[in-house]
Amino acid sequence: MTAAPVRDFQTLEVTDEEFALFQKLIHEQSGIHLKETKRTLVASRLGKRLRQLGLSSLLDYYRLLKTSDPRGEELRRMINCITTNKTSFFREDQHFTFLRDALRARGSRAARIWSAACSSGEEPYSIAMTILEALGETAAREACILASDIDTDVLAAAARGIYEEEGIQGVDAALRRRYFLCGRRAYQGLVQVKPLLRRMVEFRQINLISGAWPVHGRFDAIFCRNVIIYFDRPTQERLFERLTRHLEPDGFLFVGHSESLFWLTRLVRPVGHTIYRLRAGSDTT
Repeated sequence: MTAAPVRDFQTLEVTDEEFALFQKLIHEQSGIHLKETKRTLVASRLGKRLRQLGLSSLLDYYRLLKTSDPRGEELRRMINCITTNKTSFFREDQHFTFLRDALRARGSRAARIWSAACSSGEEPYSIAMTILEALGETAAREACILASDIDTDVLAAAARGIYEEEGIQGVDAALRRRYFLCGRRAYQGLVQVKPLLRRMVEFRQINLISGAWPVHGRFDAIFCRNVIIYFDRPTQERLFERLTRHLEPDGFLFVGHSESLFWLTRLVRPVGHTIYRLRAGSDTT
């Protein structure tokens, strides 16, 4: 018997039933709310997995996820396919200028910072460079940067700290010299962040909508940028209510350039463009 041909998901429209099933499953597992306009994204990204698995339809793939994936390994791959990982070093650079000045003003207390959707690592390494420039290498040794993401593939790449050379062209030349190693021979065109930076960052897989986070204590700053644009409002509210419980009373919360927490004024107040601080008297216990 010959296997049914795999459909071309780059051109085929996803059926209403298939889209509804994956829309619900992805929301339950990651918090991502897929709008109707994302059918093509679902088709193209999940179509790659179907071709690799030899399946003929998204409905067959859904059944596999529900009945033949007891350890959740394929579910993890599916979520990795769906997540969007667009980032760069010092993206929204006003955030890092603000952080540098805040660290200098605060003094020598060891900095604890959480990059809560770190993608391929450019954000936490930018934070590490900012701490080093603000406090110096001696103080930076005591700093703790937690870098988390739901996508295990990008976390593995982030831990290696290897990037295309063109990806750091926007980084100040002095920082490039201090904190990056240039590849040679077979690695020509690549750079790697120096061990000093990699030692400052702990990478950990965390699903922000999961029931329990492997996170302890409070942070001086939490970066949760360009995440909530994929969540519906109830998910956003639950997320930030939890995040603020992990923020020091004088800590800062950074969100993306197109995001706003104007609806969360009972907990935070703006102190800069897309930068927030806990409101005095807010209950974050």
